[in-house]
Amino acid sequence: MTDISLGRSGSLPSRDRGMDPRVVGVAALLLLGGAVWLSGAVSGRQAALYLLGGALGLTLYHALFGFTSSFRVFIADRRGAGIRAQMVMLALACALFFPALAAGDLFGQPVTGLVAPVGVSVVFGAFLFGVGMQLGGGCASGTLYTAGGGNTRMLVTLFFFIVGSVVGAAHLHWWSALPAIAPVSLVKTMGALPALILNLAVFAAIAGATVVLERKRHGALRPSNQTPHRGWHRFVQGPWPLIWGAVALAILNFATLALAGRPWGITSAFVLWGAKPLDALGFDVASWPYFQPAERAASLRDSVFMDVTSVMDFGIILGALLAAGLAGRFAPVWRVPARSLAAAVVGGLMLGYGARLAYGCNIGAYFSGIASGSLHGWVWLVAALIGNIAGTRLRPLFGLEVERTPRETAC
Repeated sequence: MTDISLGRSGSLPSRDRGMDPRVVGVAALLLLGGAVWLSGAVSGRQAALYLLGGALGLTLYHALFGFTSSFRVFIADRRGAGIRAQMVMLALACALFFPALAAGDLFGQPVTGLVAPVGVSVVFGAFLFGVGMQLGGGCASGTLYTAGGGNTRMLVTLFFFIVGSVVGAAHLHWWSALPAIAPVSLVKTMGALPALILNLAVFAAIAGATVVLERKRHGALRPSNQTPHRGWHRFVQGPWPLIWGAVALAILNFATLALAGRPWGITSAFVLWGAKPLDALGFDVASWPYFQPAERAASLRDSVFMDVTSVMDFGIILGALLAAGLAGRFAPVWRVPARSLAAAVVGGLMLGYGARLAYGCNIGAYFSGIASGSLHGWVWLVAALIGNIAGTRLRPLFGLEVERTPRETAC
């Protein structure tokens, strides 16, 4: 999630601005036109993944679903609705993913999970990413979709996210040489059903703990994403109930697995976006150990439109733009306080560098990692949560709010 507020009270503004047809028209044209072009220039599958990214961006924006403020309000005030929604998302994703990963194919398409080593690099990288979430004001998915939704501060975070990703890729070989254990897939070591039962039990325990702690402090659970909209109007303009977002994200990630052969990821594209200009300027980026695997070497040579992650990221930005237009909330503010701007720079660098060291972000390592049965996803969560605690305490130094109750924010 990012720091996009809908109103001072944490709900929609009292006067509904209505749909912005200009923004909706531009976003729809770019999404549909881009899909037609990709279908001819690359493949129908690439076009479908682009539109899938658009659906993810719209879902993230309309459900105000994310990670950063969910962690922050729980750390600061024990409000746990966002974390409980994450557990629902993960539970459904594991139920969908584990049988397919155990079988090795899905609808005839070979599939593989995002399973990574566990070591010093992951622990430090996830901690750094957690701090960066709170200073930068968002996670990987949140940075993309709130930038697309009109948050100009997040454009700064995104730029330095890319810079940090490139530096992290340049250093990754050194970090990878530090102590670590080989990748562990719970699906392969335990079997799909025992691994699913174990994960569901942990999700239930985490959700239950947030209920107990929230009720202990406040006496009752607080509903989230309040709006006067109902039915179809709410679906089009939002905000959606968090549970809608949790279910939609799990299903859309499963669709990514079916189309791409692997789960949803975000930040590998950031390395590419930063490395290509350096390569064009004469830097010997291709010699970095990070780009030695054949697939990465090819991505550096080819157009970014050949890269699945890049195409989906573009879709996320435009899907969020479409959602902002539908909700009538696309209204960029170009003046950003100096301390907040500094936090965006520092936070963006931490996000990018941390994501490379940890083999992914809140999507690739946490969401898709746990959905893949990877032990590294759970280690990422613990280390990133500790980083979020540190980052939450650092926010006031940069003039950033630490809200005591959940406001309706995008990340």
